[in-house]
Amino acid sequence: MDATAPDILDREPRDDDPSSRTTAGERIRDGFAPLWAVPRDLIGGLGAYATLIGQAFNLPRDLRPSLYARNLAQQMVQVGIDSIPIVALASAFSGGVIVVQAIYQLENPLLPLTIVGTFAQQSILLELATLVTAFVLCGRVGARIAAEIGTMRVKEQIDALEAMGLNSKSYLVVPRVLAGVLMFPVLYVVSGTVGMAFGAVVAEASGELTVQTFWEGARLFFRPYDVFFGLVKSLVFGFLITSIACYTGYNAGGGAEGVGQATTRAAVLACVWVLCADYVLAAVLL
Repeated sequence: MDATAPDILDREPRDDDPSSRTTAGERIRDGFAPLWAVPRDLIGGLGAYATLIGQAFNLPRDLRPSLYARNLAQQMVQVGIDSIPIVALASAFSGGVIVVQAIYQLENPLLPLTIVGTFAQQSILLELATLVTAFVLCGRVGARIAAEIGTMRVKEQIDALEAMGLNSKSYLVVPRVLAGVLMFPVLYVVSGTVGMAFGAVVAEASGELTVQTFWEGARLFFRPYDVFFGLVKSLVFGFLITSIACYTGYNAGGGAEGVGQATTRAAVLACVWVLCADYVLAAVLL
């Protein structure tokens, strides 16, 4: 081979080489590719989530009620009963902060003392009792469910359930979702009760008003629909938190690192979708 002959592999492409040129349309398409990936992944994820939940609640004909009932009872304890202390603690301090902020507004002489109880009642029953409880459950229950199911996935225990003749989706998802839907309203009642009670204690301790004045303001604009609205939100939030955690855990992969990523993703996604649902429910029902 002639040593002076140029090596075609070492030649840089010429500017007038058609194969080395990219059109303006291709450059625009490449620039917007990351932007198109976001809605594409979102739609794909929503489709996979809906498919999993639909298949899970398509209960098999050979359903074993005793097996599902035992699993449901265990999940209700873990989701609801075990969460009462931390929910009560978070709700108590949230109610106390609301009362302190309301008392701060009493510097305006035009505001009556009863405004403290009214402000606390509206804030706690309509928003804080559900939202504080939801965020607590996102970190405590959602992360636990995702880690639990994700560990079963990477250890091939889900495949073992299928080999035993069980529908793994129904067995793992249905009891946990039902536990969230059934127990979240209970936690909402606990949260609202503790928040209002601790708010009354803070109001009395402040010296600005008495407990009687606080409850008078709370009853002044109380409407039963406020509690109904809070219960509806609690049902929706309970479903979202547990179902999202089941979805991320069921699709976990990659060993221990994948389980950790699924756990984090479950908590973050649950918080985001709870906030979205909170806005939609408020816009529709209020």
